[in-house]
Amino acid sequence: MSQSTEAKPAQPSVAEANEAVRRRFPFDDTRDLEDARRGFLGTAAESVVKDAEGRVVWDLGSYGFLDRECPATANPSLWRQSRLCSDHGLFEVTEGIYQVRGFDLSNMTVVEGERGVLVIDPLLCAETAAAALALYRAHRGERPVSAVLYTHSHVDHFGGVRGVITDEDVAAGVPVFAPHGFLRHAVSENVYAGTAMSRRAAYMYGAALPKGERGQIGAGLGQTTSTGAVTLIPPTRHINRTGQTETVDGIRMVFQLTPGTEAPAELNIHFPDHAALCMAENATHNQHNLLTLRGAQVRNPRVWARYLTEAVDLFASASDVAFASHHWPVWGRERVGEFLSEQRDLYAYLHDQTLRMLNQGLTGPEIAERMEMPPALERAWHTHGYYGSVSHNTKAIYQRYLGWFDGNPARLWEHPPVEAARRYVGFMGGAEEVLRRARRSYADGDFRWVAQVVGHVVFADPENAEARELQADALEQLGYGSENGTWRNFYLMGAYELRNGPIGTPTVTASPDVLAALTLEQLFDALAIRVDGPASWDADITVRWNVKDGDPVTMRLRNGVLTHGTGTGSTPDVEFTLARTDLRAVLLGTLPPAALAARDDVKVTGDAGRLTELLGHLAAPDPDFAVVTP
Repeated sequence: MSQSTEAKPAQPSVAEANEAVRRRFPFDDTRDLEDARRGFLGTAAESVVKDAEGRVVWDLGSYGFLDRECPATANPSLWRQSRLCSDHGLFEVTEGIYQVRGFDLSNMTVVEGERGVLVIDPLLCAETAAAALALYRAHRGERPVSAVLYTHSHVDHFGGVRGVITDEDVAAGVPVFAPHGFLRHAVSENVYAGTAMSRRAAYMYGAALPKGERGQIGAGLGQTTSTGAVTLIPPTRHINRTGQTETVDGIRMVFQLTPGTEAPAELNIHFPDHAALCMAENATHNQHNLLTLRGAQVRNPRVWARYLTEAVDLFASASDVAFASHHWPVWGRERVGEFLSEQRDLYAYLHDQTLRMLNQGLTGPEIAERMEMPPALERAWHTHGYYGSVSHNTKAIYQRYLGWFDGNPARLWEHPPVEAARRYVGFMGGAEEVLRRARRSYADGDFRWVAQVVGHVVFADPENAEARELQADALEQLGYGSENGTWRNFYLMGAYELRNGPIGTPTVTASPDVLAALTLEQLFDALAIRVDGPASWDADITVRWNVKDGDPVTMRLRNGVLTHGTGTGSTPDVEFTLARTDLRAVLLGTLPPAALAARDDVKVTGDAGRLTELLGHLAAPDPDFAVVTP
């Protein structure tokens, strides 16, 4: 049986469910549409943004199809959200504050000062940031960048910085502001588990999926991720406390630190002279993630809610507009207070009700199925699960408090996926019988069950074309019905890869700039997580680094573990005396051991080949690992 590679129409049950969504919610409420288009000044004449080699990294016109009526293959609520997020151009927020929206997953905000501009959150890649700044200048004049501010440590808020300033600008005095702890979190997240996160982000944002009614229509928080050069210039000035004030180029700012909310290092900013409040990514027009599907540490909704309460208390009564680094602003003091309060109530309710049910003995999946939101919150479009969801956020809260194990000993030591799949398929009478029954469930519209049960057939026999096709069909229907943009992308990416083979990872966040920002401590840690443990059980290698401008560091590979410390007790197999820059180059893999030993300014004592042997025990990560197949 040949396998189809084409996306298919929506099944009647999905089309009917999507139509029910249209009847259930107030689609005639146009306030968000009016807000999203308020202050529009214009957009770029050229619809595509390209890198230096001419490769398209962002296409402003790729979502033009969203102007049409929502088809049966999309949830109308998500279609509405994507339509709002796809508006692109330069927008005036209030006098002196502008946003470039729709040029990346995130927004870039420009605040005008006495001489130049403050750039807040310069997007994900240098190419889109440069295009955004060029658009601003086309409408507001060639003002220099006086300062840059990163609101938090996620890559879509700093990765484009070299599109707006250079190292020379920083050396000449242009400050780069960031919250306390920014650099440590920004680089560690993108390096330690960066390969796995990037691969899963390819599913989450669907950047490589075909765009269209049966494909990628958005990610809820924004449309998708750009695919240009991720850059980083380390901050030069840090915000260390709530209430800290800074003035740059005549722009007065009052800060609120919000660590442990949407990011481990994050802040909000009040502009008292503009009566404007920047909420970073702490209050946006969707329910956010407490555990992002690409993978991360679970966020704390209790802390998140408390910081939103603090923001209301500190700033709401003095703010005529609230804007964020995604979506569109909210105008009017009463509306600002209401918006922030509802966002606060959203995360507090999820936290408290999950804990209530958890303490009644319910498991994460059971809580997710039972959780109902208060009608007043459900009526507010900005609480809808376009990016986070009630389902996966409640499971995240359960995980935060109780971990992966639900307490049932039957699930304490389950077989891994392939071994379990083979047993399931055998118990169910073989692959043909499973597929026969699954087709009946598919016809009944039970796509969740089809995906669950046919997944076992695929993992038991990944070459079974009929199973792959049915699994792809079921995932596709689940995507068509999803209100959540990242769920839709995950489902459709799974279907696409089952039909067409792996797409890979379109955006790489562990860029040279990010790697260069790692401390020596982080570099040693990054090496340790690459050790092939079983292949290194019998290895015992000690290397000492005598850094000319610092303390000596001894690293030892033993028992499959690579440790490091400043102790000099053990006798090394080889000892290098060298500059810090050379050590960093070796640890980053840009300076081979043989080339290091040949340097005149490097002193080597012992067998230099032992370093080569140690590095030979490192395994390369796989950026294209399988997701929907074994």
